[in-house]
Amino acid sequence: MTDVGWVAVMTLLGLLAGSVLNCVIWRLPLMLNRTENDGLPARFNLFLPRSCCPQCLHTIPFYHNVPLLSWLLLRGRCHRCRASIGLRYPLTELAAALCSGWVAWCWPPGETALALALASWILIALLCIDLDHLLLPDVLTLPLLWLGLLANLSGAVTPLADAVIGAVAGYLSLWGVYWGFLLLTGREGLGYGDFKLLAALGAWCGWQRLPVLVLGASLAGIGLIMLLRLKGKTGRGEAFPFGPCLAAVGWWLIVTPAATW
Repeated sequence: MTDVGWVAVMTLLGLLAGSVLNCVIWRLPLMLNRTENDGLPARFNLFLPRSCCPQCLHTIPFYHNVPLLSWLLLRGRCHRCRASIGLRYPLTELAAALCSGWVAWCWPPGETALALALASWILIALLCIDLDHLLLPDVLTLPLLWLGLLANLSGAVTPLADAVIGAVAGYLSLWGVYWGFLLLTGREGLGYGDFKLLAALGAWCGWQRLPVLVLGASLAGIGLIMLLRLKGKTGRGEAFPFGPCLAAVGWWLIVTPAATW
């Protein structure tokens, strides 16, 4: 029987991680694309300067940084200027909490569950960054790959040999699709970040689940394209983010035991 206390602890840990993820999602792309005249402070990283309201630039006090709860108590507004604070922030925290809780529901306390929770948080960050910037940073995809291989040293999710083959097959499969599409159409259909993300997911779930992952992500991608077009955010021939589809389907496959699906 699942330990309710374990699920509660992991859910709370995920809620705290979600607050950090909001900083990563917002700041990491800015850090990677820094220029001399970008208007950012000289000391700008994931932790400095402290978070502030994007409208009035007032520093957010620590007691207003309680994940999810602060947003609810402040009714989604800055405590000083009353400017609206987007839903993205509480939704990211909630997603991290729910994903962590699901990990705890599926896996007993131990190193594997903690590694899967960390992988979940990385995937949430990748999903959001790719949606916003069409970017899957190596600083996130490569640690995800190595974390998967390390977690599978003992065959926690899949045998190590299958994990290694999964990483190689994941990369080469999308690499082949990329070059085939480029030769046929003269246009790039995928980004190199997609190759690395599928390689990382292959390192977690093994090569056997890659066909299911790619099929599920492709179907999700069709749905995402339709949604973005309905909202007028993308047109025919324009690039769209495939990373979120890989991340969402891949997360489900690596966290949820195969017996349940």
